[in-house]
Amino acid sequence: MTRSLSRAAVPAALLMLIVAVLGARPAAPPVDNGLARTPPMGWNSWNKFGCNVSEQLIRETADAMVATGMRDAGYQYVTIDDCWQVARAVDGTIIADSTRFPRGMKALADYVHAKGLKFGLYTDAGRKTCEGRPGSYGYEALDARTYAAWGVDYVKIDWCNSEGLDAKTQYTIFGEALAKSGRKIVFSICEWGSNQPWEWAPAVGNLWRTTGDIQDRWSSVVTLVDLNAQYWHVARPGAWNDPDMLEVGNGGMTRNEYRAHFSLWAMMAAPLIAGNDVRQMLDSTRAATDIREILLNRDVIAVDQDSLGVQGKLVQASPSELQVWVKPLADGSRAVLLFNRASVPSPITTRWRTVGVRAEKVRVRDLWQHTEQVIADPTYTALVPSHGVVMLRVWPATD
Repeated sequence: MTRSLSRAAVPAALLMLIVAVLGARPAAPPVDNGLARTPPMGWNSWNKFGCNVSEQLIRETADAMVATGMRDAGYQYVTIDDCWQVARAVDGTIIADSTRFPRGMKALADYVHAKGLKFGLYTDAGRKTCEGRPGSYGYEALDARTYAAWGVDYVKIDWCNSEGLDAKTQYTIFGEALAKSGRKIVFSICEWGSNQPWEWAPAVGNLWRTTGDIQDRWSSVVTLVDLNAQYWHVARPGAWNDPDMLEVGNGGMTRNEYRAHFSLWAMMAAPLIAGNDVRQMLDSTRAATDIREILLNRDVIAVDQDSLGVQGKLVQASPSELQVWVKPLADGSRAVLLFNRASVPSPITTRWRTVGVRAEKVRVRDLWQHTEQVIADPTYTALVPSHGVVMLRVWPATD
């Protein structure tokens, strides 16, 4: 969650192709805390609930993440965003809202852990959070120790009310405090890409926002894709570009648009942090079925979680609204995304050589249809729905 100013979109299709050809400046070496070797997966309260967070909500969400199969599909972190904190004690210790969280954060973390999940919290590197709660500026070491004592596994740190502060300096202070806290804690940097975090954040945290806030609408998704995709060369195991949390299931987009949203995040090796009401996924309605189909698609999740840790990139955009993306995977296969940004269904054609597969025959798995075929043709064409995708995994055929 942030309250950042929107950033103008850039002609990303052209820029990304230029960067792909000419190369890019190497990033700082990644932080060595042994965490987030694949992009973090989990849930965050902000997109659906905002400040309306409580112990009951978090417990019910953890229960639902188990019951829906999300935990078993790889979603680990249950993170409370802003508004859980109300004040500081005389000694500076942060105080949780005792009305909303009557048993405290340690007991809630224990409950989440007992479900086989991990527990996350939000704070701000500035003087106050985005909703005006106490920030962590000047209390970094104390807050890190407090979170460790509570059993926190993941900390998201925002950048509101930070006037006059230097982002790299403040996040480095917090990163060092977490490293000394006595507990392994994933460090999520959320300064919205305002201070070129792709240049310094890999040496500080495990993931960093490259964009302003996501909204539950198609125009927001494509804007964030264009921004985040520029920094593909920086991502690697333990250090990930973050185009913000998922909106899948919140109702503002079509089924095809949510599929495309989820597929693009997977191709970009982005964190998969759900932001819907997970409890509703237990329903038997068509809407709940569609959400489960998207968030629990293990073929697509496997692309995001691939151990090679390469962020996919745009390799073909002619015309610009009909795109082909490719992501190399650890077993030598390629994830290939045919992405139709246009307002009408359109055929997209690519050559296997364009996506890095050099073979006379290829084995192709459609990751949304869950079908496979062997193709001898050097080209591939699919009719892609408006604002939709066809997502493939491609190997050289051995038979």
